[in-house]
This record gives sequence, structure tokens and C-alpha cells, in this order.
Amino acid sequence: MSSENVSSENVSSENVLPEKMASKNLSLFDPTMVAPAIADAYKKLDPRVQLRNPVMFVVYVGSFLTSALFLHALLNEHWANAGFIFVISMALWFTVLFANFAESLAEGRSKAQAASLRVLKQNLFAKKLATPKHGSTWEPCPVADLRKGMVLLVEAGDVIPVDAEVIEGVASVDESAITGESAPVIRESGGDFSSVTGGTRVLSDWLVIRVSVNPGEAFIDRMISMVEGAKRQKTPNEIALTILLVALTIVFLVVTVTLLPMSLFAVEVAGSGEPVSITVLIALLVCLIPTTIGGLLSAIGVAGMSRMMQANVIATSGRAVEAAGDVDVLLLDKTGTITLGNRQAADFIPAPHVTEAQLADAAQLASLADETPEGRSIAVLAKQKFNIRAREMASLNASFVPFTAQTRMSGIDIGNRAVRKGAAETMKRFVESLGRPFPDEVSQVVQDIARRGGTPLVVVDDGTVMGTVELKDIVKGGIKERFAELRHMGIKTVMITGDNKLTAAAIAAEAGVDDFLAEATPEDKLKLIRHYQAGGRLVAMTGDGTNDAPALAQADVAVAMNSGTQAAKEAGNMVDLDSNPTKLLEIVEIGKQLLMTRGSLTTFSIANDIAKYFAIIPAAFVATYPQLKALDIMNLTSPTSAIMSAVIFNALIIVVLIPLALKGVKYRPLGAAILLRRNLLIYGLGGILVPFVGIKLIDLILTALNLV
Repeated sequence: MSSENVSSENVSSENVLPEKMASKNLSLFDPTMVAPAIADAYKKLDPRVQLRNPVMFVVYVGSFLTSALFLHALLNEHWANAGFIFVISMALWFTVLFANFAESLAEGRSKAQAASLRVLKQNLFAKKLATPKHGSTWEPCPVADLRKGMVLLVEAGDVIPVDAEVIEGVASVDESAITGESAPVIRESGGDFSSVTGGTRVLSDWLVIRVSVNPGEAFIDRMISMVEGAKRQKTPNEIALTILLVALTIVFLVVTVTLLPMSLFAVEVAGSGEPVSITVLIALLVCLIPTTIGGLLSAIGVAGMSRMMQANVIATSGRAVEAAGDVDVLLLDKTGTITLGNRQAADFIPAPHVTEAQLADAAQLASLADETPEGRSIAVLAKQKFNIRAREMASLNASFVPFTAQTRMSGIDIGNRAVRKGAAETMKRFVESLGRPFPDEVSQVVQDIARRGGTPLVVVDDGTVMGTVELKDIVKGGIKERFAELRHMGIKTVMITGDNKLTAAAIAAEAGVDDFLAEATPEDKLKLIRHYQAGGRLVAMTGDGTNDAPALAQADVAVAMNSGTQAAKEAGNMVDLDSNPTKLLEIVEIGKQLLMTRGSLTTFSIANDIAKYFAIIPAAFVATYPQLKALDIMNLTSPTSAIMSAVIFNALIIVVLIPLALKGVKYRPLGAAILLRRNLLIYGLGGILVPFVGIKLIDLILTALNLV
């Protein structure tokens, strides 16, 4: 079967690919996610699920115990206050359910992202070539039967069925289903733009591609697996914090358990009062253990992965997201990251006896039909400096002279008038071939521009050397301020470039980076990363080429460009779907926001306990030790009201903090010491004061409703 006798419609799916991931614009409490999250919260009451979170498992067990005590109180009317036990039991169940709901809501956002990605996994048939060459016969092959190494043909209108490397051809590819960007990209054999992703669509021409993955290993499969919240593995810092929370829980559990015999002994010795009840001890335990952060810890981690996905970055591990927050060295490529990526016209330097305006006019004429970024920038600079408007070649009766590897210059012919621009040596030979002189002053300008890292283009108008256009790398606007923010946070920025040291130094100074590596080879990059890591630093870098793969594999946070090679994407632990090198700065911010959120809520949770001490401990033991009444600084209505208020507050505070856990603490580029002080002031002091107000308010409401 050949491509001439079978249309692509018979082979490719007609499903419309999404322009961007559906979950990007979901609100925090989108109705489409809230209802499933509520249902999942109940499903997570499975003991096997609860065991994954030891802190909340204690609350879970306490809920069952108080429920049993409530039923016992109903059956034995004078045994205990059934209403009090019921309120405590319901508050504990709500605490567990709210924690489950927070995690389910965070996972729901990830599942919505995964659902939008599954649209890309269509039931396609690939065009499997008999021999790896365009024009050979092909036969339809189900995508499920594709194996690594098979060679396929994709033509205009076809959906690329699987991740692959281009081995022949060049084509325009629509990657909007992956990146959200509507502009097509060029994919061709060889170089750093030979990788194609399954689920994208060929818009023009054709490609012969070699499958680079086996079934289930495609990029889309990995994306779906990683954005599914349930697939997320706990990060090292999260595990360490969990161990701390478990240790605190065990300590408070031991303390609480010993309080019962102590209370019984105290009553027996005193001969008066009554021992503390099991229900009160459970309430005390739940309020003392770090339930707030314990209930939100998983949701914070899932939400961090989700925020990374919303930034169009796929992290292949939660460890990478967390490491991004600890990064203290950033290695950044110069081109496309620090500079715009294309050299731009920066100045017109006229030859003797020529005005700058005359040079600009001639340079603009020579660039009329030049659609390269450099050519367009010359026209823009001429307009900005001298208001020289673009002229139509048709009205000038002119013909365009394109750049070729042989002539190494381009320009325009207007009748017998020839206007040219090109490299200095080329233009010098051109002028001398016409029997005209090449000014020494222009040669000196050319040398000066080259010495400071620019690119000189000499303009000649009808045999006369008009002067030089200086092209140089343009540092992106605002990038210097971003680097200053990173420096303030204690992060060192290092620019990596293949330019010579003089050029690199000039751009580094203009961009405001802390250091640079010039004339960099893959071995140099790897050596530099290892040098920083040997000093205890965490290093992040971006890359897109096969030659970047060793350094990406070595870096702690390695962001591969989606437009790059398969080798780069496999070496990195993150993939930027937008292929935007500056995304590394945003990734670091998201990682730091994750750590800040976890730290802030941990501080708030621990600080919360102080108010609960003043509420529950006096209420629990005042009958045995009347002196403890002095600790009731909130002047709560009764011991029953105090305990109920504290337990209800303990449940409600999780609800209040769910938006903060999902959205994250607002990121600010501040130093570690300032962040610590701010964290202690807002979440430490706030964590102390808020419960006093909240518990007292709940106490007043319970009293007003005659519930105590």
C-alpha cells in the first residue's frame, strides 16, 4: 500500500485535539471538582487509605471510639452525656473528612489535567514503512502494535501517533495540544529539533520518523502518570516532616494515655471530684497532635505538582519539584534565556563623509525583502531613529538579491543601483572588485564591534561604503531585575555560552548574572555542575540538545525543552512543554512556594496548640485540680463548652486553610532570614492568636444556641 492510494483520513483519527489543557482555568472550588472530591473524601475512609497518614489515622481511630461511646451512652441513659459525646464524635469525623476532602480536591485538579491529556491518546493507525525511506510502500499499523525502532510516515493532516525521532524530511507541526501555543513549529531530521511528540499534528509536508519508545513509555503516558495525584510519591522533605509529625503524635499519645491512671489515682487520693473521661482524653489528644498540617500535608504536595503542570511543566518526580525550592545555583543558556535569541540591529556607524541617516536609509533598502530577524531589526531601527518608513519593492521597480553561501551578502537592485549588506571581508572584496576603496576607518569600526562581541554588517550603496550596522545580542527586558531578586534569595546565577570570554563578559555584565562560563563544551558544563555539587550546592539547568544530556542528568533540577531531542528529555527530570528557557526561573519560584506553604502551615499548626492547652486542659482536669481554673484565660462558659469549642475549631480550621494549601503561600523573592521572620510573625503569632478568637467565638455560639 502506498501513500498515493490511501488517504490520510483512512488512517488518522478525526478527533479534534484540545488547544490547551482543560484544567488550566479551573477555579479553586470549581463545581465539577467539588462534588467528586466530596465523594472521594468518603471513599478515603477506607482504613487502608487512612493508614498512609499516621496523624489522621489517630483521629480516625478516635472517631470510631467516640462513636462507640456515643452508642453506649444512648443505651445507658445515666452513664454519660450522650449529646456531648455526639458533638465530639461528629467533630472528629468532620476533621477526617475535611482532610480527605483537601487531598481529593488537590488530586481532582490533577485528574482533570490528566483527563485532558488522555484526549491525545486517540485510536490511531500509523503508516508503517516497509523500508526507512520516503516514497516506499507503507501499511496501516495500530498504535498499540508499534515498537521502538519501527519507521513510520506522517504527512500533512496526520496525527503523530507516538514519540519519535525525525530521520528524513522537514515539516510544520502543530503542538498546541501539548504546549497550548497556536504557532506551529518546524521539525526536521538532524540537529536539536528532530524530536516529535505523540498527539501532535503535521500541518504541512511530510516526515519519516523512527519510533523512540515502546507502548506505555510515551511522553503522553508519562505525563498522565505524573499529573495523577494518586501516583505522586512523597518527597524526602515531606517524609522527614511526616516522621516529625508521627513522633509528636506518639509523644502526645503516651502523655494522654498516662493521664487516665493519674486522674483515677488523684480522685482516689483526694476522695472527691471525678476522673477524666475517655471522650475528653480523645478530644485532648486530637487537639494536641498536629492535625492541621497532618490533614493538609498531602494536599500541599499534590497541589505543588498541579501548579507545576499549570505552568506547562511536567515533573517526572515530586523530588524534582521540591528540589527546585532548595536550588541555590542556576545555570542558564545565554541564547533564548538571557538574550532574545536573535541578534538585533543596535547602532548605525557611518563611514567618513556619510551621515548616520544616509547609512540607515541604505541599510533599510538592503533589508526590504530580508525576512530574517536581523533584517527586520535593521528596518525597525531605521524607523525608530530616523522615521524611515518601509518602501514597497514593486513601487521602486526593484529586485531582491538573496543571501547565498557563495556571495555571503544580500541586498536590492534598483535599476543600475546596487545596494548590498554583508560581512566585512565579503563586502571589502566586493568593493575592491569594483575598483573602489574600503575605508580604514570602517575596518577599525568592524574590529571594535567584533572585539566587544557584536556582529558587524557593512553596507555598500552603488560601490560606496556607507558604514557599518552593529548587530548584538539583546538582553531581555526585566531579566536583570529577575536576577537581582534571585541574588536577594541567595541563588547564584551562571550564564553558559559558546561565545568568547570577551563577548560573554559584556553580556554577563549587562544581564547582571553572577558568573559565566564562556566557550562552554558539554564536558565543561558537566564539570561545572559537579564542582558546585561537591560544595554542597543544589544546581538547576535547562537544555534542549543531545549535547546537554550529560549535564541535565547530573543537575539536581534538570529542565528539558519539549522542542529538544529525546535524549535531553530522557535525561531531565522536568520537561517544559512551552520550550521556554526562562521557565526555569518560574520553576524555582513554584518549588520555593511549595516549601514556603508547607513551612507556614506547619508553623501555624504547631502554634495552634497553645490556645488549645488553655481551653482543654483546665476543662478536663478542673474537677480534680480546681487550681487549673486559673488557666481558663478565655473565660469559657463551662468545661463541656470548652472541650467542644476546641474540637470544633480543630475541624473548621482545616476547612479555612484548604484554599491556602491548594493555592500556596504567595511567593515573594525574599532572603531566608526575612522569610523566617515573616513566617514566624504571620503564621506563628497568627497561629497563636487565631485559635483564642475562634474557640471563644464558637463557645459564645454554642452558649447562645443552648447547646451546652
